Amino acid sequence: MRLSKFLYLICGLMLLWQPASAQSLLLDRKHGDDGSAWKLKECAACHVLQRIHQRPPAKNIRSIVQDKGYDSCMGCHGDNGTGRERPCEICHNSSDLPATPHRDGRFQHEFPDLTGDSACVACHDDSDMDGDFQVRQDLTLFPDAQKLMSPYFSGADFCLRCHNRDHQIPGFEIRNRDWRDPLIAMEDNYNHIDFHGHRRGGDGTYTGLRDGYKYSSRVDCTDCHAMHGTENTGLIIDNSAKGVSQLDPALGLDNVPVWTGNGEYAQLCVLCHQMERNSWDSALDTGNGLSGVHQAWGDCRDCHSHGLAGQAGL
Repeated sequence: MRLSKFLYLICGLMLLWQPASAQSLLLDRKHGDDGSAWKLKECAACHVLQRIHQRPPAKNIRSIVQDKGYDSCMGCHGDNGTGRERPCEICHNSSDLPATPHRDGRFQHEFPDLTGDSACVACHDDSDMDGDFQVRQDLTLFPDAQKLMSPYFSGADFCLRCHNRDHQIPGFEIRNRDWRDPLIAMEDNYNHIDFHGHRRGGDGTYTGLRDGYKYSSRVDCTDCHAMHGTENTGLIIDNSAKGVSQLDPALGLDNVPVWTGNGEYAQLCVLCHQMERNSWDSALDTGNGLSGVHQAWGDCRDCHSHGLAGQAGL
């Protein structure tokens, strides 16, 4: 037992030691080498628009910057001490960058006191904007249960900094919720109960998983929940393009519709689950072109109650 704890400590220290994936793009008080450019509002005073972003990876957004002009600078580089709001949506919109992220749908992860761009930077304050999402770089760092600024092990680790019972982030508290409500019970559920948490995929009661299933021990929250927009309640993804990030691309499941109306979750579950032993209904189409689950319609939650910390997920 002591040896396992020691190895766990060593692994944790190694994770803390690892450098960030990229240098911060946010301007600080040293802007202008000696700070002479800090708090200047006019980028044009030093930067010629036609000459910026000529090297990779910045050249990938060069055309957008040239089109939007200096108004786009703060989106990546911050307000330069001016106090102005960062205009994230100047690039991340349905015309310029519609799929980074997918933002269509009636339901989104919203904060009561934040709107528009200010809601974006609540979770994405210091992204490196290279198109490759990394939890260590692209997510705002919030304290853990011990009030330490520890790095994230996964995207779910980021979500659980707020979705817990007793150490929610100041300013982002989830109020007036029952002790069993998934919004605050998810940390305990994810860590100790539900098979979509730490336990290895396929080692539980239900072992039917699709070929190319790459999850080793965790399923991230965002593999089933779309933070930026979906037509399904509970922020359940309405298309596979918005989740299931670790399924083998060769499966061709990158654009499969998902509908969970009336509590019918088969179209979601069938993205990853496929029975090893066929039953009479395992060949039935769930409605999105896929089959393989033992119940092609109805509410899977009658037996599989993910999200409720009172029953095992399987």
